[in-house]
Amino acid sequence: MPVPEVVAVTELAPGSAASSGAAAVPAVSTPRAPRSAETPPAELDRALSELGDAALGFARMPATEKASLLRSSLPGLLAAARAEVEASCADRGLDPGSAASGEAWLAGPCVTLSQVRRLAEALEDIAARGRPRLDRGAVRARADGRIEVEVFPTRLKDTALHGPLRARVLMQPGATRESVREEQARFYQQRDPEGGVALVLGAGDVAGVPLREALHKLFVEGRVVALAMSPRSAPLGALMERALAPLVARGLLRFVYGGADSRAYLAAHPAVSEVHVTGPAGAHDALVWGPPGPTQARRRASGERLLDKPISSTLGGASPVLVMPWLYGGDELWFQVRCLASQVVSGASHGSHAASVLVLPRGFTQRPLLLRMLRRALAAVPPRRAAHPEAEARYAALIAGRAPIEPERLEASADVPLPCGVARIGAPGPGELPWTLITGLAASDAAEPLFSTEPLGGALSVVEVGSSDPVEFLDAATRFCNERLRGSLGATIVVHPMSEEDPAVGAAIDRALLDLRYGVIAVNQAPAAAHAAVVPPWGGHPGSTLADIRSGLGFVHNTTMLAQVEKTLLRAPLTAFPRPPGFYDHRRSHVVGERLAACAVDPGWGSVARVVAAALRG
Repeated sequence: MPVPEVVAVTELAPGSAASSGAAAVPAVSTPRAPRSAETPPAELDRALSELGDAALGFARMPATEKASLLRSSLPGLLAAARAEVEASCADRGLDPGSAASGEAWLAGPCVTLSQVRRLAEALEDIAARGRPRLDRGAVRARADGRIEVEVFPTRLKDTALHGPLRARVLMQPGATRESVREEQARFYQQRDPEGGVALVLGAGDVAGVPLREALHKLFVEGRVVALAMSPRSAPLGALMERALAPLVARGLLRFVYGGADSRAYLAAHPAVSEVHVTGPAGAHDALVWGPPGPTQARRRASGERLLDKPISSTLGGASPVLVMPWLYGGDELWFQVRCLASQVVSGASHGSHAASVLVLPRGFTQRPLLLRMLRRALAAVPPRRAAHPEAEARYAALIAGRAPIEPERLEASADVPLPCGVARIGAPGPGELPWTLITGLAASDAAEPLFSTEPLGGALSVVEVGSSDPVEFLDAATRFCNERLRGSLGATIVVHPMSEEDPAVGAAIDRALLDLRYGVIAVNQAPAAAHAAVVPPWGGHPGSTLADIRSGLGFVHNTTMLAQVEKTLLRAPLTAFPRPPGFYDHRRSHVVGERLAACAVDPGWGSVARVVAAALRG
């Protein structure tokens, strides 16, 4: 295949049953990949030509017709849900009938189905009133003049399904109440939009993540989409292609497959007007600046891009969890430790939202208890198969030269610095990696690879900064995250609500929420909750540039279609009841996931009640 003067892009790595009582749906078997999962060059050209022919008509299609297309896709997606989950479980060595398969339901079909329905609702709002609905009083000014928008929950059913989670969007400096309303659903404010063809470069074996970003391009930004999946993802891609037959049949979405050469060919193709990249930052940089080395550095410094098209991206990076100093109750600390452990074990840390760095206050008196609880939580989960093909090699490289330490040594007095080394938890089998804590890292070490590399394999680094004074800790932790960690997607802060009663601490927390350069910041919650809720914007902090991409440019999901977004801020209580279905120890997570998928299609109170009933039995 002839490849234009664009570097071949390395394969992009990703960013993510018992009877449930839900309505029965037809089973869809997972199709096998074709003998050759490469789409031939002639078919690539034909796909792009067909998309180009449909682009203008789709851009000017009435919002009600677009909403109907989405709603007509829901039955096929629901019918394919079980096969999608089974394929994900097979890849990760999980029993699809076990509670562990809940993570595949919750991160896969549940999110996609919810996104499709909410996009349809947003388009129906646009047809009725010009913009997606925002609650009265949702747009408000902070004391400092910055504008925030409350976006979640949108209805009582959201609270029943997602608990007391709340999300607001901090707008960029300069935004006003008026501009928020004026800029909302920007594409749909155009009189005669031209549209265009967007290329979405899918990641690894994951189908759901790039598919959802393709849906965002289609229905929020008004582009038809060529979704390029890797050969390894061909079975799931073929499944999604059948499930989304209403979009495929209209020539609005095309699935294509291939490796580095095909992706480079597609990205440079004159029919493609813009490119969206998922996966690691290195793959993005290779596409934009060329392969790593002196030439890439020269091009980056001079701004000499290989691909001169609009480029957006949702990439990986280090995701920190900051624990504020406080004397937490045992149940409070145990809840937050399980939340942290669940972020580590879900997908075996294979995903852009996996927690990778635990940031503790230096001298934190509850450090021994926290680490003892964390060891207990991780030990309760059998080691998982390394989902990413590079996970074992990455793990070996990251722990090379670090001394092994017994996990019990991490429970010494907080007055004693943590030992430098690697504590392994669990007895992994072939192809599996142990849950791993890497301690004694120096926050000042700019060359520490764990600060810039996704571990991919169930490893969590532990760093101590600042002091046991909450204001000093937050200031030091914010500097550490912004200056040392490579990534800008998601961060968590564990905060005891009583600590915020101190005005100085409350001000420090607010300052950290403003200053941390992450696109999603969650208080007492995993950032992935924003991903699961679908409504809040999901993406890297807009301070990134093509030359310093961090976790990407642009936001996806965002079903309220806000512009001028700086970050999503999540809030949840320190503990919650019932046990969240995303926790590793929820006994019926898979049942909740299956019922939640059905509820996304038919969100009546009966469906909501079935989800809640399963959650309560977890």
